[in-house]
Formats: sequence, C-alpha cells, structure tokens
Amino acid sequence: MPPPTVFCPGSVAGLLRVFRALGALAFTCFMAHGVLAGEGTPAPGAVFNDPRPPQVSELSAPTIPAPQPNPDIQFHNPPKTLAKGARVRDWRLFLGPNHNGTCEETHLLKDLPQEGPPLVWEMPKGESYASPAIAKGRLIFFHRLANEEVIECLHPETGERYWRVAYPTDYKDRYGYNDGPRASPIVDEEDHVYTLGAAGVLSCIHLLTGHLFWQRDLLSEFKIPQDFFGVAATPLIEGNNLIINLGAPGGPCVAAFERASGKLAWGAGHEWGPSCSAPIPAVFHGKRRVLVFAGGESRPPVGGLLSVDPVGGTIDFQFPWRSQSVESVNASRPVVVGNRVFISASYQTGGAMLEVQPDGSAKLLWTTQDLGTHFMTSIHKDGFLYGFDGRNEQDASLVCLDWNTGKLHWRKVLEWEEEVEWRGKKRTIRRGTFRGALVEAEGKFLCLGELGSLQWLDLSPKGCREISRAKLFEAPESWTPPVVSHGLLYICRNYQDLLTDKPPRLLCYDLRAPD
Repeated sequence: MPPPTVFCPGSVAGLLRVFRALGALAFTCFMAHGVLAGEGTPAPGAVFNDPRPPQVSELSAPTIPAPQPNPDIQFHNPPKTLAKGARVRDWRLFLGPNHNGTCEETHLLKDLPQEGPPLVWEMPKGESYASPAIAKGRLIFFHRLANEEVIECLHPETGERYWRVAYPTDYKDRYGYNDGPRASPIVDEEDHVYTLGAAGVLSCIHLLTGHLFWQRDLLSEFKIPQDFFGVAATPLIEGNNLIINLGAPGGPCVAAFERASGKLAWGAGHEWGPSCSAPIPAVFHGKRRVLVFAGGESRPPVGGLLSVDPVGGTIDFQFPWRSQSVESVNASRPVVVGNRVFISASYQTGGAMLEVQPDGSAKLLWTTQDLGTHFMTSIHKDGFLYGFDGRNEQDASLVCLDWNTGKLHWRKVLEWEEEVEWRGKKRTIRRGTFRGALVEAEGKFLCLGELGSLQWLDLSPKGCREISRAKLFEAPESWTPPVVSHGLLYICRNYQDLLTDKPPRLLCYDLRAPD
C-alpha cells in the first residue's frame, strides 16, 4: 500500500478521483489537487441580512406533563440496576457529549449474547437517519411519519411519551433513500431542543413541555435549492448561537442563529455549499473556533474545511478538500486533537492532516489514500486513528493510522460466516461490518455494522481483536450512529429486517453490566 504523502508548505499533489453516481454508471476523472493551507489573511465575518426572523412564542407558567402510556411501544424487560460506581452521562449532542464518538460510561456489558444485549423496548419508527438525543431523563427522537416530520419526547427506560410535535413536509429524496430527517436532534443546557429537517425546517422546542418557541424554513428563506440528500448536517450549539453549514448561494456558507430568538447572528463565507458533516468546536492555541467541513452539490464540485471564530464569524483559514466527483458531498466530521485536525472523504479523496498555527493559519502535514471515510467519523485513541475506509459495502475495511505520520499500521476486513433461517430454510451467508460506526468506551470500541451486527472490538496499533459479537437484525442502511447513555444502548434500524420482514424500529438495549 502506498505510504502517506507528507507535505511541505506550498507543495502540490496529484490525486486520482473516482466518480460513480448512486444507481448510475461509474466513470473516473483526474484532478491535480493543489493546496496552500493558511494562505492570506483572516476573512472578517460578512454582513448578511436575515430574510425572515421568526416570531418567538414565549413560555409562561409551564405545565410539565407526566409520561403517558405509548401505544407504539412494545416493552420487553426493565433494564438492570446500574452497577455500583457506574459512571453515566446524558447524550445531548451528535456523536455524544464530546462530539467525537467517545463515551465516558463505565460498567458496560462486554460479553454480548449471540442474539444481542437484553431488549428493553422497541418502537416502530418512520423514515429517518437521525440518532436520538438524551437529556434529563428524556429521549428525543426525530423521524417522518406519512407527510409529517415528528419530534417525540419519550422516557428513555420505558418508551412512555411526554409530548409530540409535528409539522408537514413534502421532502422527496432524489436517489430513492428514505424521505426522513438526516440531522440528529440536540439539546442545550437551558432545556431547548433543536431539530433540522430534511427540507431545512429549523425548530426550537422546550425539552420539558414540548412548547414550540420558534421555527423557520431555511431553504425557502435563504433561497437554497435542495441538495443531493437533503439537509443532513446536525447543527452545533456554540455559546448563545446555533451554528449551521447553511450553504446559501452567494453566502452565507456558515450561519449562526441566536438560540433564544432564532435570528441570524452572523454569516461567513460565500463559496461553498452545504455538506452532510456536522460542525465541531475546537480550541487552537487557547482560542475557541468552529470547524465546518463544507461542500455539497455544485458544478464544479468545491468544498473543504473552514475555521471560524464563533463570536463574529471571522474565517481564519479555508482549506479546499473535496472529491471531484460531482455527485458527492463531504460527510464525515473532522477529528480534532490538540492543534491538529484530520479531515477525510470518500470517492477516492482520502484524508488530510492539518496543524493549526498560532496565527490561525493551517499547515498541511500529510495526506493519505488509506482512509477515505464515507459518512462515519473516525476515532482517535492514544496517538492512533481508527476508522472505516471505503465508499461501498464491498470495499470497506477498518484501518489504523498513526496520528502523527499517517502511516498505515493495519487494515482488516471484518467478515464472517453465519447460519440464518430465511423463509423456512437454513442457509449459510457471508456477513460483515462493512461501513461500520464506532463508539469508544472504557478503552474498547463498540461497533455497529451497517447490516445490523454489533461487536465489541479491542483496537490497538498491533491489530484488531474481536471481544464478542451479536446479530441484532439483518437490515441495510443501519448508518445511524449508536447512542450509549445511562447504560442503555439505542439503535436505529432504518430498513425492514430482511429475515423477519419486521418494519424499521428504534431499539433500546440493556448494556448495563451486572454488579
């Protein structure tokens, strides 16, 4: 395998780009991808007018509802009591409390039964790729039922319902995937829930009561055409604002909206469109910044990483990094450790490591073709990066890279044979993790395979060791990252089970280890 390409400032690398539109024929194109990181001076926050500030509905003398029986829930067994000394956390944000797929929970069940951890409850789910959020003993789930996008507030341990908010939608996916939300709900410390629908409807709801504070239609208001896969990037809570990769034509590329009022606080950037990658906070040399990995539908295809001052929208640097396949988007979230940032994309784009300098500019350290993540985010642990490389199921593999040098330590295709029963007949099939989703907990990695496998993995520079494995279901498009909170595991099955024909489900498993 080729070694990583190490850059000196100002060097140019030729990269091969491969394009294959989903459901269409493949073709390739070539681009000389040259980058000068940190070139120029910081761009001040641009002045953009807010086309339609929302009306705020004040909440006075709130009545907090008690949970009510939920007719949609099939309850199986209550979860075990938490082990003495177990550490637990809410999961308010996309990819968890640290924004990066690392989990601080302890005393989790590592020895998975073959059929999976004990199932606590399950609920039929509508169309959605969004993961749930959990805060203050409440679970927020965002999905589409018929012609409505629905936000539900449930009890995390029982599935009982506190409240439900819905509004109409006519979103239609251009590639035949489901028509539900892609961005996950998030919850701030002031008990506000924020959701961003597939057609750009941004909502602010009170966590405890379900009161709708404000709502706005971003695509309509900012005259943004529908992107390839709809609005997909989860917003970021940052200070008093909500940061969104808006990608409006002519700008703003990045927009901050006041959390309390929904009004536009500032805009930044004119060039790049909306990606599927959620913005992420960072601190470089003591300065707070927001990183946005932008780039959606455009001709020619453009996009890359922006470092933005969250106070006023000043851009410190922008780093072009985007496949030259027209029908592609940047989707994986940047990985930030110290003053370094790793970005990665599929369609033969690969990864790039940047180091932010004291003046706010960025220096390109190395690039690699060994890790091109499609939509899952890699995880850093102890100086090494673990993630799934590959655009399709068949070409996906788990890799380990040295964080400092980009050197590939190993590559492993996670596959195995299993006996299944289908339509009354037993047969042996080849299964695999394919483009899996990782959550790091207690020094190990929980891995959800995109067809419904669940594994505990011990990952190190020396290799990959499977600790235990379960078969939860047999369903494609299991791309929603798993959620671990208070010892419970939440999995979204986004497609019907191919073996049982059961429709999509939100599943709650007991991952609490015995005391």
